[in-house]
Amino acid sequence: MDAFLRFITAARTSWIVLVLAVLAVGGVFALAGGEESDTAPSVGLPDSAESVRAQALLAELPSADSTSAILVFASDSGELSDEDLAEINAKAFDELAEFTPDGFVPPAQVSDDGAVAFLVVLLEPEADVAAQTERAQELRDAASAGLSEDVRVYLTGAEGFEVDIAAVFAGADFTLLLTTVIVVAVLLLVTYRSPWLWLVPLTVIGVADATAGIIARQVAAAVGITLDASITGILSVLVFGAGTNYALLLIARYRDELRLHEDRREAMRRALRGAGPAIIASGTTVALALASLLLGELAGNRALGFACAVGIVVAMAFALIVLPAALVLFGRGLFWPYIPRFGSPDAISRSPWGKLGRAVSKRPVVVALSGVAVLGVLASGLLFVQTGLSQNDRFLQKPEAVQGQEILADAFSAGATSPAFVVAPLEEADETVAALESTDGVDSAAVSEESGDLVRIDVVLGASAETEEAFATIERIRSELDGVGSGEALVGGLDSQALDVADAQARDQALLIPLILVLVLIVLMILLRALLASVLLLVAVVISYFSAVGASWWLFQTPLFGFPAIDNNVLLFSFLFLVALGVDYSIFLVTRAKEEAEHLGITQGMIRALAATGAVITSAGILLAAVFAVLGVLPLITLTQIGVIVCIGVLIDTLLVRTVIVPAMAFIAKDRFWWPRKPTLTDAQAREQGADALAPADSAPETKGVAVSSM
Repeated sequence: MDAFLRFITAARTSWIVLVLAVLAVGGVFALAGGEESDTAPSVGLPDSAESVRAQALLAELPSADSTSAILVFASDSGELSDEDLAEINAKAFDELAEFTPDGFVPPAQVSDDGAVAFLVVLLEPEADVAAQTERAQELRDAASAGLSEDVRVYLTGAEGFEVDIAAVFAGADFTLLLTTVIVVAVLLLVTYRSPWLWLVPLTVIGVADATAGIIARQVAAAVGITLDASITGILSVLVFGAGTNYALLLIARYRDELRLHEDRREAMRRALRGAGPAIIASGTTVALALASLLLGELAGNRALGFACAVGIVVAMAFALIVLPAALVLFGRGLFWPYIPRFGSPDAISRSPWGKLGRAVSKRPVVVALSGVAVLGVLASGLLFVQTGLSQNDRFLQKPEAVQGQEILADAFSAGATSPAFVVAPLEEADETVAALESTDGVDSAAVSEESGDLVRIDVVLGASAETEEAFATIERIRSELDGVGSGEALVGGLDSQALDVADAQARDQALLIPLILVLVLIVLMILLRALLASVLLLVAVVISYFSAVGASWWLFQTPLFGFPAIDNNVLLFSFLFLVALGVDYSIFLVTRAKEEAEHLGITQGMIRALAATGAVITSAGILLAAVFAVLGVLPLITLTQIGVIVCIGVLIDTLLVRTVIVPAMAFIAKDRFWWPRKPTLTDAQAREQGADALAPADSAPETKGVAVSSM
């Protein structure tokens, strides 16, 4: 290890590290293939899901190679005129028919009050996003030409949603990346108060982000995993957030070592020895937790886990190898105007965080109970949380497709515009239709097409799409059809698919949440070699997660957000990010306390650890919270909710759990905190030696050796 550290930091070899890094990054960029998709993530259900099997059977029917667009015509005056209706039907037989494979568009269906009409236009599937967007605009232009000024036209249906979602993610990576870079740059500038120091970590982490994105896309493509714009956006946020945290920790340690060592390269080696294990443990925890998503059923979960695990490994490598080599190229002047001079006084003894730790140590039980009570109040929102967003509710600003769908839902039967379908054996068609019509919640069922041995039956539900009532009806239909004929009939459509996604997400949560907890616990035990401390840290971060979700729910109910529910996948992703990233700060604190406790005992060691790490961990937590909040720049509620929950959770963990609750638990447990390991120096022995965590280094010989480990 010493040889490796010398290679990174020595005057003769540090530049070689940077040259090799540049060559490696250049090679990665040279091997980069096509750009990532600008579309939203696919549903990603396993092939065993009933809605997927039903959709697969449609390939044998005549409509298999087509999609559809719904054109909605709504009158501002309250009723479509006879001239407008005539013009709409004329378009169906003329201009709009030219877009269809068979040259036919059925006549418009008109609402009972005559205010709304719609046309269903069958289209050939178009994989190219630009061509699909262009065709959508041509449809709008053809549909609106010649109509009265008070008639509004909306493009919705499958085609409309695909076009609008693609528009949401068009340029999403650039917007998210630019906002993230600006936020990180500003916070680094405020943290370091130096006109140029911030440029070094920002450049290194920026290159790490670009490299991680390319590696993730290339490897994902090789194993058949698709990464869309939402995943690559979260990847950038995670790499910038975690990578900058590692940089803050290393640079803070390096700055303190510069006060103790005249040779800056020796100071960097010392900093790497001290901060390296915490960074490796932190990165490993996050990477393993993310990699656990590969065991999920949903392809979106697997893709996110794979990409972000790659990103964390790359960020960790750049922070521990490239960043140290870059920093030692410059002298102490890099920190100007606050230059760490060799032999300058120990800043830890003056830290307000150490004084806070000393205050907590006087009444740890009261402090711990008070902290838990605060977390409990914040978590009270959990009692009222609603989960599950419909397709219409997933946008911060309603696009055209959502507006059109809502107009249809108000004007026609709740399920008329997004019917379910059943694929059944042809000889069981009549029996299946009869069973469907007798099922509670079904408005109508009718055969729409047949081919060979199969028949498609369109089913109109009485409930609005993607509601609990619609899901209950789908479950009743499935149960009823299991007893009809051979029981081979399958239910598909939007509601069937949404129900399967919700069920798969629930199964993923049941599997992955316990697995993530076990992985984090194992890493903590290996790092700390203490079971009790590991369990206490894990419990603290889990409690902070519940508090974050509860507090976020109260925030989501305010007029500022007004979200009707939390999306199904938000809870799993938020748990993953908060537990894996939140425990980082406790790792940074407790690994330092473990180091200090060998000279000062657990009580004084924890006080000194808090004094040494308080400022840097607080800065890192605020920066990470701000970076995740950047997800709100995208007009998709799911990403906004993840950003808000993680932002609040990181702040809770940084400002309350790590600052107050974890130290209080250590003060209560005392030497038992390291159980089953026996401490090198007990608290009683430390008191006999007169150990004082905040005593200046030059006046406390027994703690002088500890000063070299300042973080």
